[in-house]
Amino acid sequence: MKLQEILTTTRVASGVAVTSKKRALEEIAKLLALGTPSVSHAEILNSLAGREKLGSTGLGHGVAIPHGRLGGISTSVGAFVRLKHPVDYDTHDGQPVDLIFGLLVPQNATSEHLQHLAAIAEKFSDEDFCGRVHAAKDDAALHALLTA
Repeated sequence: MKLQEILTTTRVASGVAVTSKKRALEEIAKLLALGTPSVSHAEILNSLAGREKLGSTGLGHGVAIPHGRLGGISTSVGAFVRLKHPVDYDTHDGQPVDLIFGLLVPQNATSEHLQHLAAIAEKFSDEDFCGRVHAAKDDAALHALLTA
């Protein structure tokens, strides 16, 4: 699975200023909505928030991967936000989050969902990679790094 298959430059944003996990999820939902014209921002936010109620999608070390399944979409869609300031995300390590990769998959795409999550988690588990993500100058540089 390659991230360039699910992530476009229009769904990458850096320097996003939010003050809470809820606001961060709203920003990710807005970006994901750009790639899912058949579903609303509210439906996406509800899917992401519903998954968060089952347990935090924070990986630790400042990274979160909020994700959800939705009917009405036929392919997986990704979005990425680098926050201006980290926010409390209820992570298992207690560290605030500033790198958020949102993922939506079709309702019945179980194996695809797991493959995408594993690929994203593997990438963001690399401290060197996360350092490069933090250092990227703008949205285009972030997109290039994420999809390389």
